[in-house]
Amino acid sequence: MLLVAFGFGAFSGTAAADGQVVIYTNADDEAVTAFQNALNANGFENKYVIQSFGTSELGGKLLAEGKALEADLITMSSYYVDSAQERNHMFADLTDVKSQLLQDSSNSTAPAYRRPTTVQEGAIFYNTTVLRDEGLPVPQSLADLADPIYAGQISVTDMEGSSTGWLMVQAIADAYGTGEEGREILTGIYRNAGPHLQMSGSGPLNSVRSGEVAIGFGLRHQAIADKNEGLPIDYVDPEEGNYSLTESVAVLDKGDRTNPLAQRMAAAIIDAGRPELLRTYPNPLYVGEQAPDNGSANPQVFPEPLTVDLLQEHQDFSEACKREAQGK
Repeated sequence: MLLVAFGFGAFSGTAAADGQVVIYTNADDEAVTAFQNALNANGFENKYVIQSFGTSELGGKLLAEGKALEADLITMSSYYVDSAQERNHMFADLTDVKSQLLQDSSNSTAPAYRRPTTVQEGAIFYNTTVLRDEGLPVPQSLADLADPIYAGQISVTDMEGSSTGWLMVQAIADAYGTGEEGREILTGIYRNAGPHLQMSGSGPLNSVRSGEVAIGFGLRHQAIADKNEGLPIDYVDPEEGNYSLTESVAVLDKGDRTNPLAQRMAAAIIDAGRPELLRTYPNPLYVGEQAPDNGSANPQVFPEPLTVDLLQEHQDFSEACKREAQGK
């Protein structure tokens, strides 16, 4: 979900001519590794190339290029996939995926042209050493982060820079609204963050790791990984809930030019890749999956469909709070 592009495998414009499936993705390193492991284990080694993009960059390409996109297969934030399909009618129904979505999952009604690969959840995390040395209490909610006692000790993501920041704004908008109460809380958080408002989704955790600040908000699975590696990092599932964004796999519908391997690779990513993905992103999506012990305490889904239009609405709310926090 970072908005900085990075590459996995050298992409060449000759890939399609050579019959390789071109995969565009905005996924984290851990997810891309799971995709590659699933593809390689199922006979597709050297039959694909993966190019990684930031969410905004790839989203812009989907909306602008439609079926002219060079990729044969994408994994991408689901709200962008849906918005691109509505605008450009660019994805084919998936034909080879065998795994069945859980009926009690918020993704149980996923359209036929995509299947979710991962769920990205937000959480509060903190540096246990810095928090102790600063004599600060462990925050239990996002509303707590607006308390002036945390001034200068918080790092959060600006949703203009990364969709990770949308997880926090979603939670505040749903729990407190975008009126006076919600504005007061989000403005207080931005005021406390000051210069530690980050454009990168991983920026807050980097600041907390280094001890630059005590507390951050970001991707839950990254904080869990740090804690498991023995770093002085712990995390809190906020009282407002762990709001989430899903990422999905989809196949470009290019008519006669559709790569016949793309559907089979999409199936491998889901049917063979989900066990490894579940270890990092511990939210069951498919029949037979069980939540690991580190599953979130209070998973929540925003009550409105996540779309590019809703993203813009929440960005406007966030920008207004940021300007107020900065005294502009």
